[in-house]
Amino acid sequence: MSESVREIVARPAAGGTARVRGWVKTARHSKGVSFLEVSDGSSFDGLQVVVPPELENYESELRHAGTGWAIEADGELVDSPGKGQRYELQATRVQVVGAVDEDYPLQKKRHSFEFLRTIAHLRPRTNTIGAVLRVRNAAARAIHAFFQERGFVWLHTPIITALDAEGAGEMFRVSTLGAGESDFTGDFFGRETFLTVSGQLEAEIGALALGNVYSFGPTFRAENSNTSRHLAEFWMVEPEMAFCDLRGNAELAEAFLKHVIRAVLEACPDDMAFFEKRIAPGILENLQHVVDSPFECLTYTEAVEILDASGRKFEFPVKWGVDLQSEHERFLAEEHVKRPLVVTDYPKGIKAFYMYRNDDDRTVRAMDVLVPGVGEIVGGSQREHRRDVLERCMGEAGLSAADYGWYLDLRRHGSVPHAGFGLGFERFVQFVTGMANIRDVIPFPRTPGSAEF
Repeated sequence: MSESVREIVARPAAGGTARVRGWVKTARHSKGVSFLEVSDGSSFDGLQVVVPPELENYESELRHAGTGWAIEADGELVDSPGKGQRYELQATRVQVVGAVDEDYPLQKKRHSFEFLRTIAHLRPRTNTIGAVLRVRNAAARAIHAFFQERGFVWLHTPIITALDAEGAGEMFRVSTLGAGESDFTGDFFGRETFLTVSGQLEAEIGALALGNVYSFGPTFRAENSNTSRHLAEFWMVEPEMAFCDLRGNAELAEAFLKHVIRAVLEACPDDMAFFEKRIAPGILENLQHVVDSPFECLTYTEAVEILDASGRKFEFPVKWGVDLQSEHERFLAEEHVKRPLVVTDYPKGIKAFYMYRNDDDRTVRAMDVLVPGVGEIVGGSQREHRRDVLERCMGEAGLSAADYGWYLDLRRHGSVPHAGFGLGFERFVQFVTGMANIRDVIPFPRTPGSAEF
């Protein structure tokens, strides 16, 4: 049995034999010996394999080994005299499992992230993307643990839907009809259908039967945006809680963020040290600050007053009724309160139809969680559980009540106050790693004009 590199380097002491399987990250060949750094993806650091010329396949194969070669090596694990590594493997056998062709695109040099996106089938072998994917895995594991430990039920919401949860209309149609056909009664599902933009509406079904549920899966938006913060396909985490108001929703979001960040810091210390050193200096301090700080709470109206009184000249002017931009959110989190905060009670005109309408009929019980360095990272609300009010909100939004029959039906049969929020998983991974472009925190980015792999 072979051990992972992570297990080998975690041994309490050198000595004994070990077997490692993986890919050569770097190779140094001298007259009397070769040094192969081997990585199997289990940890940031690889394991140096010292290959002596006495091995029978040394001249024919091993002295030609280079970056990308797949090998299996047996040997004695000894303390390493070199800096930056605890152990090395003195090889007694090295088998070449897979060599690489001369045009192998990954070499011992820095490659731009733009270039790496063109070879997404190979980019996980790089230090940066490998670290991103391990952090992504640790975060996903922590998300499930957080909700499972609190009794939430993981609800598998549909990918294909007939409803626009956000009411924005930026959806991908799913159809087997030919181009130009518009009679959807003859389509595969007998009606017009789309890829989902959110699992929230279906999560409300689960919450009003099971109490507390969460969805965690892919969502899609046909927004023709080519920025470093947008993807056409991305993953969303969406909990929904029955008998819950906006305050309870905000408390859960705070506990959730702190739990997942703490779990990533504990599970991926080497990867996070790399991001601190090479990608985003100060990221560890910022994350620890989020974990340690109690979240502030402001209403949208208070936030606008603070921004207006700041004397700061923003690119986007601030006035009541206009959505907050990233520059406004970051000012509030980084300079005003200097810690995470929750902004609540937004104007109804800039939020979705399903949010609970306040008594002033101007604002809704919505919330955005803002963190230093990013701005908004979580968005949520208390849902409108009163049928008559919900129908009025839908009418104001230009939505047909007939299209949302089952959603309105929930308000007739045992309706209760309920609330939930959404976290864009890739935005979160961007936040904890400090990666500048969201396309570099998902294995296979889908963006306008690009659907490779």
